[in-house]
Amino acid sequence: MPELPEVETVRRGLEQQTQGFAIDQVEVLRARAIASPATPTAFAAGLIGTTVGAWQRRGKYLMGQLSRDGLGAGTWGVHLRMTGQFLWLQEPRPACAHTRVQLFNAAGQELRFIDTRSFGQMWWVPPGEPLEGVITGLRRLGPEPFSDTFSAAYLRQRLQGSSRPIKNALLDQAVVAGVGNIYADESLFAAGIRPTTPSGRLNGKQLESLRQALVEVLETSIGAGGTTFSDFRDLSGTNGNYGGVAWVYRRGGEPCRRCHTPIRRDKLGGRSTHWCPNCQH
Repeated sequence: MPELPEVETVRRGLEQQTQGFAIDQVEVLRARAIASPATPTAFAAGLIGTTVGAWQRRGKYLMGQLSRDGLGAGTWGVHLRMTGQFLWLQEPRPACAHTRVQLFNAAGQELRFIDTRSFGQMWWVPPGEPLEGVITGLRRLGPEPFSDTFSAAYLRQRLQGSSRPIKNALLDQAVVAGVGNIYADESLFAAGIRPTTPSGRLNGKQLESLRQALVEVLETSIGAGGTTFSDFRDLSGTNGNYGGVAWVYRRGGEPCRRCHTPIRRDKLGGRSTHWCPNCQH
């Protein structure tokens, strides 16, 4: 599933490619791709005739600002889920079997949403309505990793007394928004913390180390355009380059890049977890 770096890469691509994109036609090829309004027809009506402006990211959600005749025309919300991806096409091309939504301008340029597993969702939020009232998943999101709110003090207060493994806590979107399996493993390695460590037992120094490691790992992956480990593709159909520099993720049985101890791959909370028994205490 795309995580924060992949979603941020898509946001930047959408911002670059679609600002000023005047939506002339919308084709919804799979109704379940639309979470709100209630019908694909109503969704299309909300977007047709609008111009796409700036894009924002909150956790793994994308939100594009829409305008019509210079006035706000609501917000276009997107969640890629497991396999959703956008593709920008300069000229018409036959839709593949996994095409879910197509958006065209008068010149025939197309922004296409493709989703193999069909879990991705879209919303149109009418002007004046709060985003959280329509895109309800936004309500439970914790702070962004790059925000001032996400501090060692916040983590200590949020995790105090918890026996939940720290790996599981990092995957909880209510604790920190946007982090998934790949970057949880990578940041725990960088911080030297075992993924099974009970969250509430980490001291202030460890929590600050983890916070800093998470930010640095995410920044590195954003710079690499995301990871090669998922089905993620950017608007040109290219995946990221972070996978080649991963320290532990998907390296079970291989020697640690730091100490040469074999990397362990265990199941934790139903998810594969990769870590070094020597470097992580």
